[in-house]
Amino acid sequence: MPKSSTPSRERIVAGAADMISRRGLSATSIREMAKHAKAPLGSTYHYFPEGKQQLATEAVRHTGEWVARSLRKELEAGPAAGLKAFLALWRKIVVDTDFHAGCPVLAVAIEEPPADEVPPALAAAAEVFEQWEGLLAGSLREHGADAELAAQIATLVVASVEGTVAMCRAKRSTDPLDRTAAQLQAVIATAIGA
Repeated sequence: MPKSSTPSRERIVAGAADMISRRGLSATSIREMAKHAKAPLGSTYHYFPEGKQQLATEAVRHTGEWVARSLRKELEAGPAAGLKAFLALWRKIVVDTDFHAGCPVLAVAIEEPPADEVPPALAAAAEVFEQWEGLLAGSLREHGADAELAAQIATLVVASVEGTVAMCRAKRSTDPLDRTAAQLQAVIATAIGA
C-alpha cells in the first residue's frame, strides 16, 4: 500500500473530532470513528491502543489547539478581532455542515461520566476551555481590562459561544449566533473602553 494512502494518526484524530461533533461521544463507537476517517480499525487501534477514550481525548485536544491557533493569530489585533474570529469559526462549522456539527469539546463535556471517575476526554475538555478563556482574558488585559473582569468576560464569551452553537444546531439557524455576537461585542468594547 503506498504511503500516501495510509491513514495518518492526524487524519484519524480529525475524523474522530468531526464524528463526535455530530453525534456526541456516547453515540459514537471507535469503529464508526475509524470508518468516518476512512481508516482501518486495526490502524486506529495501533495509534490508540487504549481505545475510544484515548481517541476522544486526542480529538478534544486537536480541536482545542486548532481553535487556539486561530485565536492566538486573531487576538494579535485585539479582543474584538479574536471574538469575531471565534464566532466566524463556529458559524462556518454549523453552516458548512448544514447544522449537523457543533463543537466536539462541548459534546464531550456534556457526557455523563461514570461514577467516581473523570475520564481523560472530560479532563481534556476542561483544559481546552481553560486555554480558550486564558487566551481571551490575556488579550482583554493587554487592552486595558481589569484582570478579574477580563477573566469573567472570557468565561462569558466561551460559554456563550458554545451554548449558542448548540442553539444554532437545534434551531437550524445562525440567528442565535448573530444575537450573541452583538452582545459580546458590546461587552468587550465597554471592558476595553473602545
